[in-house]
Amino acid sequence: MAGGRRRKHHFSRIHAFTCGKASMKEEHSLIGGPGFSRKVYCNDSERAMASLLNYGDNYVRTTKYTLATFIPKSLFEQFRRVANFYFLVCAVLSFFPVAPYSAVSNVVPLVVVVAATMAKEFIEDFRRKTQDIEMNNRKVKVHQGGGVFDYSKWRDLKVGDIVKVEKDEFFPADLILLASNYDDAICYVETMNLDGETNLKLKQALEGTSKMQEDSYFQNFKAVIRCEDPNANLYTFVGSLELEDQQFPLAPQQLLLRDSKLRNTDFIYGVVIFTGHDTKVMQNSTDPPSKRSKIEKRMDKIIYCLFFVLILVSFIGSIFFGITTKRDLKNGRMKRWYLRPDDTKVFYDPDRAPLAAILHFFTALMLYSYFIPISLYVSIEIVKILQSIFINQDVHMYYEETDKPAHARTSNLNEELGQVETILSDKTGTLTCNSMEFIKCSIAGTAYGRGFTEVERALSKRRESPFGKKTTKNAVSKSSIKGFNFTDERIMNGNWVREPNAKVIQNFLRLLAVCHTAIPEVDEGTGKVSYEAESPDEAAFVIAARELGFEFYERTHTNISLRESDPSSGQKIERSYKLLNILEFSSARKRMSVIVRDEEGKLLLLSKGADSVMFERLAKNGREFEEKTKEHIGEYADSGLRTLILAYRELREEEYNQFNKELTDAKNLVSADQEEIVEGILQNIEKDLILLGATAVEDKLQDGVPECIDKLAQAGIKLWVLTGDKMETAINIGFACSLLRQGMKQIIITSETPENKSLEKMEDKSAAEAALKASVLQQIKDAKSLLSRSHENSEALALIIDGKSLTHALEDDVKDLFLELAIGCASVICCRSSPKQKALVTRLVKLRTGSTTLAIGDGANDVGMLQEADIGIGISGVEGMQAVMSSDIAIAQFRYLERLLLVHGHWCYRRISSMICYFFYKNITFGFTLFFYEMYASFSGQPAYNDWFMSFYNVFFTSLPVIALGVFDQDVSSKLCLKFPLLYQEGVQNILFSWKRILGWALNGVSSAAIIFFFCIRAMEHQAFRKGGEVVGLEVLGATMYTCVVWVVNCQMALSISYFTYIQHIFIWGSIVLWYIFLMAYGAIDPTISTTAYKVFIEALAPAPSYWFVTLLVLIAALIPYFAYASIQMRFFPMYHQMIQWIRKDGQTNDPEYCDVVRQRSIRHTTVGFTARLEASRRYEASKRFDISKRSEASIAS
Repeated sequence: MAGGRRRKHHFSRIHAFTCGKASMKEEHSLIGGPGFSRKVYCNDSERAMASLLNYGDNYVRTTKYTLATFIPKSLFEQFRRVANFYFLVCAVLSFFPVAPYSAVSNVVPLVVVVAATMAKEFIEDFRRKTQDIEMNNRKVKVHQGGGVFDYSKWRDLKVGDIVKVEKDEFFPADLILLASNYDDAICYVETMNLDGETNLKLKQALEGTSKMQEDSYFQNFKAVIRCEDPNANLYTFVGSLELEDQQFPLAPQQLLLRDSKLRNTDFIYGVVIFTGHDTKVMQNSTDPPSKRSKIEKRMDKIIYCLFFVLILVSFIGSIFFGITTKRDLKNGRMKRWYLRPDDTKVFYDPDRAPLAAILHFFTALMLYSYFIPISLYVSIEIVKILQSIFINQDVHMYYEETDKPAHARTSNLNEELGQVETILSDKTGTLTCNSMEFIKCSIAGTAYGRGFTEVERALSKRRESPFGKKTTKNAVSKSSIKGFNFTDERIMNGNWVREPNAKVIQNFLRLLAVCHTAIPEVDEGTGKVSYEAESPDEAAFVIAARELGFEFYERTHTNISLRESDPSSGQKIERSYKLLNILEFSSARKRMSVIVRDEEGKLLLLSKGADSVMFERLAKNGREFEEKTKEHIGEYADSGLRTLILAYRELREEEYNQFNKELTDAKNLVSADQEEIVEGILQNIEKDLILLGATAVEDKLQDGVPECIDKLAQAGIKLWVLTGDKMETAINIGFACSLLRQGMKQIIITSETPENKSLEKMEDKSAAEAALKASVLQQIKDAKSLLSRSHENSEALALIIDGKSLTHALEDDVKDLFLELAIGCASVICCRSSPKQKALVTRLVKLRTGSTTLAIGDGANDVGMLQEADIGIGISGVEGMQAVMSSDIAIAQFRYLERLLLVHGHWCYRRISSMICYFFYKNITFGFTLFFYEMYASFSGQPAYNDWFMSFYNVFFTSLPVIALGVFDQDVSSKLCLKFPLLYQEGVQNILFSWKRILGWALNGVSSAAIIFFFCIRAMEHQAFRKGGEVVGLEVLGATMYTCVVWVVNCQMALSISYFTYIQHIFIWGSIVLWYIFLMAYGAIDPTISTTAYKVFIEALAPAPSYWFVTLLVLIAALIPYFAYASIQMRFFPMYHQMIQWIRKDGQTNDPEYCDVVRQRSIRHTTVGFTARLEASRRYEASKRFDISKRSEASIAS
């Protein structure tokens, strides 16, 4: 439609019928075969039938909780965590006499932690509730009877209601389109809320209802719709509408989905068929798979280990307590007379020592609860959210062209970014731009187009040809027209009329201009025509046709209008083609066709599609240029171009009428095999075609892709490419981005061998499949033996496998062998892969290797792969937003993966690992001081510290520094992370969170606790502490030990930090200062509250020099073991990041020779990327020179 306004359209559903969707059969089987149960009585004024059939209302709730369920469900979520449940048990027990501390001091920290998390849940759910209220209370015009429409809330809609939706309004439910303000009953729909696509889609009502363009028409309107039950498939719909004893078939073209928006259409009338949670958008609103990082899983194991330690020490203490208690009273004599064992409660009764020991066990379980860090989960959540903010705000991952920054959609997997071992990547739109340029074509067996592709440039470098000199000139003269980079004076500027096959060229260009679903947009100011198409390559075809003289400028539902170059006059003439049918493209059909009638009355079938399906549909007299065209498309594939075959044929009137009748009958079927019937009808019409030629479009590599792959390879990360493209195209893209290189042996496993082709023609399909599987298995075994030999001579191998072979390689009895082969290869490229195969390969690598997998893609066909991988990265590119909406992190360009992994991934892994280790260290230190004091006090259950000292330890005095560590610490700068990519291997090998390192921190905690306790107890046990000569009491000893603990764990933090900020200084030293402030303030409170802390600092500790001296002595003594270990380890056994720190401190970061020596550790014979390729070429040149010198020496000697 010509028009002045700019508007976007998406026409993936412009068609006269549904066809070719592979998923339809599955959907039909799910809903019970040919009979569908939903029956909709349209315009039922009493709404009786909707109620009788028990169809739900249109109220939608997306909240996780309701007002009634929030507290119980939220509490249940909190106490599902084993640590929180343990603290709940302790809180309950604290109200009983077995508690070693007051109930309030134990309950308050738990309440604070749980309340903080519940508050976060409440805020998130309240936002969802607000959105629900706003949506449910939106208003739409509903037929009230008598031809009158009035506003009603969305929530009040019922199935069968007639609604009138006006321009720029959202559809309130799933509707069947009845009519619109356009005479041909079309409307434009924006589906951004469903699939993220901004392009508009065209819908059209049935002819039987298309004339109902006024409110009054609906006064007596009655109809019955029979259709499929509610399901989640957005792109299929089967049903029929019964109107005035006539049956009209319904298809997705008449379906308007809830949350879509009406655009560029004044109004539409529709009938409600699915409401509320039955609508397709709500059927699709499932929660994404829950993903947890490996560090988080290991952290759970550590907590279980600490629980075991806690139970063990409690058990040991209880045994000793029981034995000691029993000995208190023997033959009437009291051993510990001051405890009055002859007159005591059950807790210390020598006569009931076993019971006392059991009760003591519960006391100990509560007392040693400080082994488990209560604030760990909350602290990690806070840290991960802040880390995500840093990722989102990184200007180096901001893509200015589309105004898109990086977006971490979940913060659960930050540290997992630092442990990726395998990347599984889509090709089109991920490695490449998905911005197609028409660059070459083959017409009538003649190749046209003199441009050069990036792959050809890469090939020229490989072959050492002077080709690069030619391409420089070409690059300068590149066309400024987006989508068109074609140069060939033979057919440009109307010169095609002088070519020998001018008639074929005319038909070729006309087919490009007519066979599509694009929509023209005419700029009122300039008169220029631009296009919106369902795919970038389709837009490129229409632009190419325009630039070569066949301008498509107007479209209605029934006509396509062109301005064509007339061969006889050389002038532009306007021609109109009546559009009869569009046989749409699908992944199953691999082709699309249109049937049109030209101005002379001829019926033409115009078709374009993949060579694999088009050549077999050619007529015997239509294969004149077949061999030459095949040769050209082979060359185009070698150049990394995407090709399509163009063909046509004339139809006879009776042939078309028969086709149309069969098609109409098939459309009226409501059965499970409707798709197969329709496909059979299409097969009968799309045959006996006459070949015109082939198109070749280039999908360019994104900026920085080779450099990014090179860095990732040096980091030890393997990249698998999973693409739906041809093998030749994928291989050449592999060369362009240095996944493949000269001299790398290619293992190609394919089903396209002559033997396998002959197998496919066997009548016994099961036998053919078994033979094909045996062939694939043999190819894999042969490749495995080749792999074994390659390891011996350090030769790099690349595995390339096609989709049919991959199907068999993924079967249960073959997949382990296939995976072993793939892991041993430097590069893996899976061609012609279906979305399901992508997900299955990802699952295989993830489960069988146990390594962290990252999947990256940009299209809807990558969603399964993204959700299956440990981390899913969505590229916010050209193919809509479905990949982004299913991803964990979204970035705008593939090259940003380098910074996301090597910088943010490494930092997050290091920070979270160090944070968790430190958390356990500080809690083990604190817990073991309690245990040692228990040993000293005969396991009496008496805590060494005041109740509130213990409660605030994790909440105030040690929590903020560890959060600062998790957010700000850096071992090396971002620049050095990128300069030395092998640093990333610390995360892959899990060096910083290995059991060895965790155990080291635990032993450090035990040693710190031992030094603190025994130094304090020995220094103060017999020391006169006050002026009157009194020795130290429990309150002074406890406060002194606590002071030492606060100093030691915070100074340990200071020693562990590699990168100080002022925030870390404030938090570390501020936590220590806060302890003294608290001690003074708490000690000033009434002694009934402050108990043992009453004025202990002001009156006892502060005036005593020994208190300060002991604190200093203990601090130095406790830190010496760690300091000594760290010094020896850095000096004699440095880790990779410590080597880089030394380089930085010695000022050698700019010494290229020294840096090259360090970086060489990144390059192995199995490494891909251009750096490795350069190294391989150097080795090759050196070996060549060596061979030449050997030969020359031999010739001289002879």
